[in-house]
Amino acid sequence: MDNGSNNANDRNEYLFRHLVAMFQALALQQLGKIVNPMTGEMERDLTQARITIDILQMIKDKTEGNLNGNEDSLINGVLTELQLNYVDELKSGDGKENEEGEPDETGVSGGDGSESEQGAGDS
Repeated sequence: MDNGSNNANDRNEYLFRHLVAMFQALALQQLGKIVNPMTGEMERDLTQARITIDILQMIKDKTEGNLNGNEDSLINGVLTELQLNYVDELKSGDGKENEEGEPDETGVSGGDGSESEQGAGDS
């Protein structure tokens, strides 16, 4: 019985890694860091990147206390990387996302004034 439980845990960790990698690749594509495989072009959509990063943050929040050390380190590292890249793109971008008038309920860009750009990777 132990072996079956270990196999299930290993499979779940494998699937979790793939889930995080899938969202990471999507966010990097949306940040204009990697080529869109469908179009073969670099595309940048910071609004969609912010949503993708927020989804990863939600997954982290909802799985709090249920991840093993490897999974926790993975999602924290990916979130930090993506949040820092997002802030860099905001600084170098055209500011389009600031003009959309959407309330920013995320910790990614600090829209509520409680988190500065420097602290975006701290969550």
